Amino acid sequence: MGALQSLPGQPEYVDLAEKTGFSFEQIGVLHKRFKQLTHNEETLRRDHLNGIPDLACNPIRSQIIEAFFDRRNLRQNGEGVVEEIGFEDFLVVMSHFKPPKLHITEEQRESVRKEKLRFIFNMHDTDNDGTITLEEYRHVVEELLSLSETLEIDTAKSIADAAMLEVASISMGHMEPDEFYEGITFEHFLKLLNGFEIETRMNIRFLYMDTMNFCNGGQ
Repeated sequence: MGALQSLPGQPEYVDLAEKTGFSFEQIGVLHKRFKQLTHNEETLRRDHLNGIPDLACNPIRSQIIEAFFDRRNLRQNGEGVVEEIGFEDFLVVMSHFKPPKLHITEEQRESVRKEKLRFIFNMHDTDNDGTITLEEYRHVVEELLSLSETLEIDTAKSIADAAMLEVASISMGHMEPDEFYEGITFEHFLKLLNGFEIETRMNIRFLYMDTMNFCNGGQ
């Protein structure tokens, strides 16, 4: 890809910056990490991510890896997955973890929030049927709460369990005896997480960089 050899300020870097919101400096840093992960190859594959030690013990390891190869997260048309991605696609996936800019309208902030929640939803909607299970919803809540410095892990798990049971009681309480619970849709998912501050909580520490601090540096 031409941007891999171009210097900051060249058209290729300008295009990447406009598409992802990263600064030229951030693109340079992410390019170095991309080359480390791929062992200087032009594309990133699943086995490259499988070799990251910090990811090995993550309970949603497979979902995180698949998120990088899901067409829905690459802003491409169509569904399904790809076998490998180039640097531009890598940047697009990483851009989902950028905190919003400081000076944006409420409409823009809500758009950013919805995009981030769609990314999380897609990560758990592994069969791409437009719904996630109650257990998957519990995992989402636990993941978001675990990022809080004021909550212990056990407390986060307890709150997540309670959230799951609350959704189950509300959803199934309005069902007829012969109805089958089909799962949580994205629209329902948005309403359920209305009180969560998702905008600044998404990061990827397993890439050996805290994307919250990293991304804030360019604002």
